[in-house]
Amino acid sequence: MHDDLTAASSRQLAAIGVTNAHVPAVFLRDADAGRRFWEFFTANIRNKNTRRAYFVAASQFSAWCLKRRLALEAIQPIHVAAYIEHLMTTHAKPTVKQHLAAIRMLFDWLVTGQIIPVNPAHAVRGPKHSVKKGKTSVLTAEEMRTLLDSIDTAKLIGVRDRALIALMGYTFARVGAVIQMKVEDYYIQNRRGWVRLHEKGGKVNELPCHHNLEQSLEEWFSKTGLSVEPNATLFPTMRHGKLTGRQPMAQGEVYQMIRRRAAAAGIATKISCHSFRATGITVYLQNGGKLEVAQQMACHESARTTGLYDRRNDAVALDEIERVVF
Repeated sequence: MHDDLTAASSRQLAAIGVTNAHVPAVFLRDADAGRRFWEFFTANIRNKNTRRAYFVAASQFSAWCLKRRLALEAIQPIHVAAYIEHLMTTHAKPTVKQHLAAIRMLFDWLVTGQIIPVNPAHAVRGPKHSVKKGKTSVLTAEEMRTLLDSIDTAKLIGVRDRALIALMGYTFARVGAVIQMKVEDYYIQNRRGWVRLHEKGGKVNELPCHHNLEQSLEEWFSKTGLSVEPNATLFPTMRHGKLTGRQPMAQGEVYQMIRRRAAAAGIATKISCHSFRATGITVYLQNGGKLEVAQQMACHESARTTGLYDRRNDAVALDEIERVVF
């Protein structure tokens, strides 16, 4: 029975974005526990990135318990607390908090499924962690312009890359929302181009395009003919500089692309896909934009979250430190 359930759960988890997965041994006490485990990921968690992160957390906790010969029903709050203390020696506080959240939610699911009577993680407190400024690296407006201008648009791949980077910068979009866009998610309304972004939590964010972004997207459509394929991927993968199919770019591919483009442009800042979100928000606010509008554009639940991307004070700090003259 366990072998059958393990194989079934592996197929289910692979189908939702968790590959090479098996129910961790601690949670495979019996068929009901194992089935409830993968139902937690298939029925309860919709975001694939959250699924992956929570599955890793559950697997690592299971391995820790197995080393101490702890069965599922024997796990107590003191064990969960000890595990969190162990994580604190090897992981950053935000990661520890995420692991605890995953374990707590998983045990809640097992309790409501009558697999175990109580949640041993419920009373365990995670580390305190307060952030007032995000760690995401940010480009200046001049660096962003240099990056976009440095891309050779004589080649088709350059047209694609410039349009993709411009889209992330001008709309504050997450890379996950950009790479899943279809051609139909760019449309004309009131003689202006608009984009439709499918963000986290099932939110749909529709925004008008900056004229530079509109120009980049129109050039991309003009050179590819994709405008006649509304259901096609907006930014497909390419091989040897040519479109080879309609497979969307993976997030890792986008990261590698922007690192190459930044290096070619002579930009030393170690940027990531998220840097364009932070750059766009910062430049917008520097030019007199309103925080609440930036929050709406970024599709944030809270203005506090948007504020983490506001790096205007970095310039103030730099100006002040230059006052220390020896």
